[in-house]
Amino acid sequence: MSDTVTIAKAEYEGLYALEEDFAGAQAALAIQAKIASGEKELIPAVVVDRLLTEEAPLRVWREHRHCTQVGVAKASGVSRVQIVEIEAGRSTRSVHTLGKLASTLGVDVADLILRNEVGVRRLSWKA
Repeated sequence: MSDTVTIAKAEYEGLYALEEDFAGAQAALAIQAKIASGEKELIPAVVVDRLLTEEAPLRVWREHRHCTQVGVAKASGVSRVQIVEIEAGRSTRSVHTLGKLASTLGVDVADLILRNEVGVRRLSWKA
């Protein structure tokens, strides 16, 4: 025989809502701790808006970090000309180059790729 308790539906719903609120508060505290430790960062809306308008992600992140093309070039080992070409959309980038730039700017490689570029090129295998 199991122990059971019967409560009114309204009381149950109230307890359930409290549990959801508590879980949400715990999640918010965990995010705040990651932000405080530097593990996560808040991205200003203006930066997000620029990224969503298909502006060159490298330029957006570089400017958000208050870096010049010359500064990023020196820090990453990628030539300034290559950075100019990437920002202008006239250059194809290797993963290696994007990795160096992403590391310099403190972002993921995926953050330097336009949304409309993801999944455009697919490999096809012939039997």
